Amino acid sequence: MTAPGFPAHRPRRLRQTPALRRAVAQTRLHPADLILPVFVREAIEEPVPIAAMPGVQQHTLSSLEAVARQARDAGLGGLMVFGVPEHRDAVGSGADDPDGILNVALRVVRAVTGDDLVLMADLCLDEFTDHGHCGVLAAPPRDSAGRPRRFGPAAAVVDNDATLVRYAAMALAQADAGAHVLGLSGMMDGQVGYVRAALDAAGYQDIVLLAYAAKYASGFYGPFREAVGSTLRGDRSTYQQDPANATEALREVALDLAEGADLVMVKPAMPYLDILSAVAQVATVPVSAYQVSGEYAMLEAAAAHGWLDRERAILESLLAIRRAGATQILTYHALEAAAWIA
Repeated sequence: MTAPGFPAHRPRRLRQTPALRRAVAQTRLHPADLILPVFVREAIEEPVPIAAMPGVQQHTLSSLEAVARQARDAGLGGLMVFGVPEHRDAVGSGADDPDGILNVALRVVRAVTGDDLVLMADLCLDEFTDHGHCGVLAAPPRDSAGRPRRFGPAAAVVDNDATLVRYAAMALAQADAGAHVLGLSGMMDGQVGYVRAALDAAGYQDIVLLAYAAKYASGFYGPFREAVGSTLRGDRSTYQQDPANATEALREVALDLAEGADLVMVKPAMPYLDILSAVAQVATVPVSAYQVSGEYAMLEAAAAHGWLDRERAILESLLAIRRAGATQILTYHALEAAAWIA
């Protein structure tokens, strides 16, 4: 019998007990959803803390081995490795050097974890160039007298096609070093197709390409600059996406898929949940999202001041990214979050 004044089929409130809430949860987190980004630095004897990212450090090869084992044992979805070289030059020569820090680190991790952990490599030149940009810089334009026109450093222009050649060399070096997945994060036009062709020609048809298809020129990357010892002059607005644009992201995703991307990325994550949701609705491959350094730093700073319940806020942020459509989440909280989830 229905109480007077109430509809006969009013929805029941599914929030009475934690067990009931779990039973009807639409979105769940699992350790395999989480990928841990790590930094390995050349010529250090002990791990170096990153001040802007409390709890994160630049690893030695030895400490990288240890964290790789932790990631494997925690059941994480993968490890994304960034290299921090001691020497840099205009074309990022260390990126495809077999003895360069990133490629050495990839071999070390693969030897430790084999195929029990997905090994991902950042495929971009920014950590290896002395100017800090993601590719080879184009020569400055000249005036009618043949003199270089002087622009501010923010107007630096990357030579897209020359950069693709460097990316292909970097891809082959990372494949040789044992990476399962190459994260193409440079946002160059045609990078997926060019790298795929180079890998196929060399017999690496099984290497997975993760395309950073919707990578925005964001203000949330600040702490990452310290993490990789960035030498960036100016910004990357000439090749990363404008935060004001949404349709452009879907076009970039479509282009990368047409070129053979196996996974696509939205970066950053929390400020771009609308983009993530839109991409997840149209992508025909799994969608990744990167909870970037600035997102991590904000959560840590607020928790350190007692303004947030740290564990609750971190897990809620990851759940929101997952709910918006991410299949995998790159997060510096991956190991802690996996333990909490378990």
